[in-house]
Amino acid sequence: MEQKKIEKEKEYLYWLCQIPGIGAVSMARMWELLGSFERIYNIEGTRLVDMGILPRKAGGAFDRWKGKLGEERKRYGELKERGIRFVSVMDGEYPRRLRSIYDFPMALYVKGRLPEDTVPSAAIIGARNCTSYGRQVARMLGKRLGEAGIQIISGMALGIDGAGHQGALDGKGSTFAVLGSGVDVCYPRSHWPLYCQIPEKGGILSEFPVGEQALPQHFPMRNRIISGLADAIVVVEARERSGSLITADLGLEQGKEIFAVPGMITGPLSLGCNQLIRQGASVVTAAEDILEFFRLNEKQNLKLGENNENGLVKKEKMLYSCLDFQPKYFDQVVVESGLPVEEVMCLLTELEWKGLILQPDSHYYVKKM
Repeated sequence: MEQKKIEKEKEYLYWLCQIPGIGAVSMARMWELLGSFERIYNIEGTRLVDMGILPRKAGGAFDRWKGKLGEERKRYGELKERGIRFVSVMDGEYPRRLRSIYDFPMALYVKGRLPEDTVPSAAIIGARNCTSYGRQVARMLGKRLGEAGIQIISGMALGIDGAGHQGALDGKGSTFAVLGSGVDVCYPRSHWPLYCQIPEKGGILSEFPVGEQALPQHFPMRNRIISGLADAIVVVEARERSGSLITADLGLEQGKEIFAVPGMITGPLSLGCNQLIRQGASVVTAAEDILEFFRLNEKQNLKLGENNENGLVKKEKMLYSCLDFQPKYFDQVVVESGLPVEEVMCLLTELEWKGLILQPDSHYYVKKM
């Protein structure tokens, strides 16, 4: 698509992104069916409701928002003056890693730059109300990984997130913050110095419209972008039920490597990490544990740009995550993975050949301890 047409399409996409109640999956379905955002604008909201794409309330908002096209075009044109870029799925710089997740955002608002597709990236996440020890570990890991050239992804929240970002900056590395608010809203306010520094060495990004405040329901949504942009997810401290575990679960679904820092068995902030380790996450005792993962990938010629392109390694990890230390029947693995039977057979054979799983009985599979 020529650049002039892309720019026109982006104006309509920007308009669509401002409508309350219309999420990434609905936008993608509309785009797939109609082929352009201009055509989406020209259809009636009631028609989209009848097609089962939008709920009735969102369909009503869609029709009401048609009268705001001129106003939204003006705001779109003002983004550049505010140092904000609107990067859509039609743009070449849209992260390739995100394209592979189910509910990828159709556009991102960006201050600074986006993570590079061919450079390794790791998410460092954990508790907001972390311990001093957890904060020190996150900062140390961010620094060591940043020094090694690994991009650090996190959510700029209090506690572990902020420490991971700061560590990357200490190590002169690149770091990227995914916000649960508009990209122009610094949340929490106490991270204003960090908010100003990050775009100089990386970028701040969000799928939420400019000016949108941080709301509780935004954070689970932004977590899928954090995990989607990372090749490995490192959980430093987490409670038994926390947003960090949600991000780790999303990462498993997306085929990402999960690391966890072990903690005291009596500490509430260790329960989440210890639980991940019981479920098969790799234990972090030093930054070298994570660095070895990336070096191993390089030795096996599984460079990150290639991983995301052919999807093989990602699917192996996803299938591996469907297994546990109790034998599981082949048919159950097929159902849980959602993959075709033939593909599951090939992937299981590959995992068995690599020594990662065993077949204790015919058609039963188990993780190797």
